Amino acid sequence: MIKRTLYFGNPAYLKTKDEQLVIVLPTEMVNGQPLPEEIKTVPIEDIGVLIVDHQQITISQALIAKLLDNNVAFITCDNRHHPTGLLLNLDGHSLQSAKFQAQIEATIPLKKQLWQQTVSCKINNQAGLLENIRVPAKNMRNWANEVKSGDGDNHEAVAAAYYWKNIFPDFLDFKRDREGAPPNNLLNYGYAILRAVVARSIVASGMLPTLGIFHKNQYNAYCLADDIMEPYRPFVDKVVVNIVNLNGKFLELTPSMKKDLLNIPAMDVIINNEKSPLMVAVQKTTASLSKCFEGSQRKILYPSID
Repeated sequence: MIKRTLYFGNPAYLKTKDEQLVIVLPTEMVNGQPLPEEIKTVPIEDIGVLIVDHQQITISQALIAKLLDNNVAFITCDNRHHPTGLLLNLDGHSLQSAKFQAQIEATIPLKKQLWQQTVSCKINNQAGLLENIRVPAKNMRNWANEVKSGDGDNHEAVAAAYYWKNIFPDFLDFKRDREGAPPNNLLNYGYAILRAVVARSIVASGMLPTLGIFHKNQYNAYCLADDIMEPYRPFVDKVVVNIVNLNGKFLELTPSMKKDLLNIPAMDVIINNEKSPLMVAVQKTTASLSKCFEGSQRKILYPSID
């Protein structure tokens, strides 16, 4: 069963009872009299991602502990409503020590081969999205096939230059920059959700999200998540393209846009020739990566855009 993504954007008190997330909403005043508190519950085992996006939300320590025990990715947002923090479980797999060791001992040639697969798949997915919006992408397909071990020729950057130049309508004059003009804000929000989903799955597969196969920034606690999410980024881009087509230049993050982006973990993708929710596909990807580190498999399973 696909796990749920829960978003809280209004004042609330979140606590736990009987393995349930208990949501207590503030009382309202009617004719000077308080209405009864509204209380809702959700089974914690059904939750995959929980996002807290209001300065007046209170959450109990007991609930935080239970969320992490159930490997829920817990995201907090700042006063600009941008995701700013991520909490994950420290003990995600029964064979975690052995899997850590296999990951730590992975050789440089293995990491280069895994990065080659990752970049090639990312470029192919970018090409698929461009073709879906009727932009020629034969050059992207060629670059994907030409990626060598470790991507020493930096085909990822060459493909990215063409991709970002053509993915959005000309009137946006788009440049990919985290601090840039919209729809960079939508991409950032969608990537933050994707990153949380990937990091959660990495932990569930018994690996360290910090030790990447390519990304090595000493200040980044999620290098491996940033590696593995690369071929999934075009699925976020696809959602943002649809939002742009519906809204034109009016791209400040609205509740309806946020709702579309929050549905990313549940969107359908094709992986191993089967349709699967993105969150389930990520689990297959990280499980296959763990097997690659252990030497029982040579290829990472990644999704594809038709």
